[in-house]
Amino acid sequence: MNRTEKYQCCMVMAGGGFRFGYYLGMYAAAVETNNKPDLLLASCGGAIAAAVIQALPDDAQRKAWVSSAAMYQFLCGLQSTPKAAIGRAFIHAVKRRLNIRPAPLIPDLFDDYFFDIPSQLPLPSPVSQTENPPAVAIIGGKMLFSKDEVGQQRDQRKLFTEVVFGNPHTAALLQGMHSPLSDTKWGQNAIAQQLQTDTGMPLSDAVRISISDMYYFPCHAHQAEHYTGGVVDLFPIELAKRLAQRVIMELKAPFNQALSVPAWRTVLGIDANHRLRHVHGQHADVWIDASDVDGLFDKRGMQMKVSWIRNRFSLLMPARYETYREDVEAQWQYGYQRGLEAFSNPSPNYKLHMRHATRHNRGHPATE
Repeated sequence: MNRTEKYQCCMVMAGGGFRFGYYLGMYAAAVETNNKPDLLLASCGGAIAAAVIQALPDDAQRKAWVSSAAMYQFLCGLQSTPKAAIGRAFIHAVKRRLNIRPAPLIPDLFDDYFFDIPSQLPLPSPVSQTENPPAVAIIGGKMLFSKDEVGQQRDQRKLFTEVVFGNPHTAALLQGMHSPLSDTKWGQNAIAQQLQTDTGMPLSDAVRISISDMYYFPCHAHQAEHYTGGVVDLFPIELAKRLAQRVIMELKAPFNQALSVPAWRTVLGIDANHRLRHVHGQHADVWIDASDVDGLFDKRGMQMKVSWIRNRFSLLMPARYETYREDVEAQWQYGYQRGLEAFSNPSPNYKLHMRHATRHNRGHPATE
């Protein structure tokens, strides 16, 4: 592969939270149908799945790692902080919803978060493989402000630089590209124009950076810099097209208008559902319909619950380890079946088949 040659196929793993097991199923379906990607472009929870796929050689080992007792114990160990107090969280959510200005203040991503998470995730060590694993590129955001500046007026200042962590070939393909979310179509957003690449960041740190999430998990420090999550470009379809000849994307459910949309507006200065509709309106070679994943799994796996006795929002895992394993299997099967469905019929009329389509996530038909 020379310096200017694109990858053959990029699978985008965007979001997913801690339900990232379904990405392993989607990847398995891609391989089985001769659509194996040679690049995984990942953000947030999808970054964990991408790292697992690259490290381990087959579906059985990947699934075993995700459903292991060690992973279960790690997830059970995520603890809420005093910032997750019910009354405080409610008041702050109401304030964000009422303030319609795009990112008016420099946000506190250092201390204002609900759940503690270790700086190092329990990722698997790479195992030798007979076939070349896909390359992995992970999205994060470098913070352009210090802790001392939190709470100050932003005054249209850019607060984040989108960074893609990957290999030198990926960096070369992205050279000179602007961050898609810095475009003026998104209004007075807080994203810097120039996209950056980083070929030296350890994979474990890149994954930890990408899953940082405003108001949920803290930012991540590395070599005197602070980073926030892949939310700075959660659906990187423009990057995928720049990197590969073919693109595999998900159809996503709309963001919650009461909670998620105000959070995006407050921190990034962007309307999350406007961005989602724009992504869904673009061309991708294969769209995998995951628009109903929340509805199917909102009562399975990790859930955010209200603990009135402790006055906290808490992350709760299934009480039994066997139940957790069953949930991982259900996630995997969901991704596998939806992948098989998409690869067997990559119809350009995918909008007609989106299982959970509303005015908030229904894009205009692609014209490319």
